Amino acid sequence: MAGLSSNTPIPTEIKLHQKSRILELAFENGDHFELTYEFLRVFTPSAEARGHGVGQETLQIGKRDVDILRIEPVGNYAIKPVFSDGHDSGLYSWDVLHTLCVHRDELWQAYLEKLEAEGASRDASENPPPPAKPAPKCGPAR
Repeated sequence: MAGLSSNTPIPTEIKLHQKSRILELAFENGDHFELTYEFLRVFTPSAEARGHGVGQETLQIGKRDVDILRIEPVGNYAIKPVFSDGHDSGLYSWDVLHTLCVHRDELWQAYLEKLEAEGASRDASENPPPPAKPAPKCGPAR
């Protein structure tokens, strides 16, 4: 499998729990974890959120009530959740998922500290709207 180290555990079970907004994962090595939809959305591995290098990350705010509408398999190495806020570009490889699971608590604490430092909220209604994008400039009429 491309990109997987020989010790990367493979999920044997992936369950969405819509009411509790929890993704339940069981791995072949016996590990069992639960990740909230919000956590998965906040830690999306997509370039849109992570950028293309250190310091280019975009803090994900207002994701407390996000849902996962569905999960699409990507080969035999990843899943692609489709979130209710329209985000669907994050590919969560088995390695990324397992790392998120193992480091969930410390990642979440660091995220909450960043939110507080930025004066942002997990609730969409408590965050200012994003700045409007300028209208594209058109050339002179001919």
